[in-house]
Amino acid sequence: MLLLDESADDKAGDDSVGTGRQYNGRRGKVDNCQVGVFLSLAKGTFWTWIDGDVFLPEHWFSPEYADHRRRAGIPPERTFMTKIELGWQMIQRVRAQGVPFDAVACDTLYGQSTWLRDTLDQAHIEYYADVPANSRVYLSEPQLGIPHNKRGKKATQARGLSPKPFRVDQLRHHVNTRWHTVEVRTSERGFVRHEFAMHRVWTVRDDLQIREERLIIRREGKKCTYTLSNAPSHTPIEVLARRKSQRFFIERSNQDAKSELGWDEFQATKLLAWEHQLAMTILAAWFIAEIKLDWAADHDRDPALLDEYDVTVLPALSVANVRTMLCAAMPLPQLSPLEAAALVVKHLDNRTRSRKSRLKNYPSRLGP
Repeated sequence: MLLLDESADDKAGDDSVGTGRQYNGRRGKVDNCQVGVFLSLAKGTFWTWIDGDVFLPEHWFSPEYADHRRRAGIPPERTFMTKIELGWQMIQRVRAQGVPFDAVACDTLYGQSTWLRDTLDQAHIEYYADVPANSRVYLSEPQLGIPHNKRGKKATQARGLSPKPFRVDQLRHHVNTRWHTVEVRTSERGFVRHEFAMHRVWTVRDDLQIREERLIIRREGKKCTYTLSNAPSHTPIEVLARRKSQRFFIERSNQDAKSELGWDEFQATKLLAWEHQLAMTILAAWFIAEIKLDWAADHDRDPALLDEYDVTVLPALSVANVRTMLCAAMPLPQLSPLEAAALVVKHLDNRTRSRKSRLKNYPSRLGP
């Protein structure tokens, strides 16, 4: 899966490339920050950043910011691009390089863009696009036309005449909504299971083009999220649910980059420095993902440990575990190989015991 998202970093001044007052998703408000748009590649429970680009707010292309652009090294030919356009550009780059993936998933900022969804569909790319709760859909193909008003001003613009559209959040209570419990992944608390429902729906574009899509509703307690997809009609609900839920791993990718790979400590003014740091961070993330994949393939889990710890799943290597082992393997090691191995075993032991404790405290995550 390719996973598209953005991540903001707080900035005090306005010299760093792309810095300005803009929405900071980490803080949930408009603030002075720098925003990067990132693409992550995930398979199963393995993930890594694979591409990214810094977002340049529109005011950065104004005549008043000419000196800022010069000092930041912005190429003269670069023009303003929205985050959605940057995301599509990265998806195209990854596809051109021959990287295999099944689908693309994104949050509501990108998912509510009918342009992006239509562009992905025209490129024969399966998508799972989160949309806001007030998005409107039809449960059968709508009939379009200009309504004949008996009272008031005469209508001049065509719109959907029938049937009645629904807000997507209304459909969670619809009589034809059927819920299925699906196991979407493992976590430190055991198996993560949520309830999912699916509807065949139609959406109408601004130019009155009609598109058939799949609406996937995920229910987690009282909270519901809504996703539109162009997945084939025969796709099982279990596949829809797991692909929709893969977006969790772009959040893990962003977290790992900042907490373990130094992205949050990086300071630079120029675009080229930002791109160099991104390349090094992606290489580090890719290397760690390969180590985790190789470790899982070469070292079978001891089934006796499941009984010893009284858990159903043993934890995989974490980014922190790989860093610990590197401390023993790199030049001028900080740890001996035995010390590094002991620390990794201690960490895995603590995580497994923590998993057992969390299972007792969060029984709802286990499902029925």
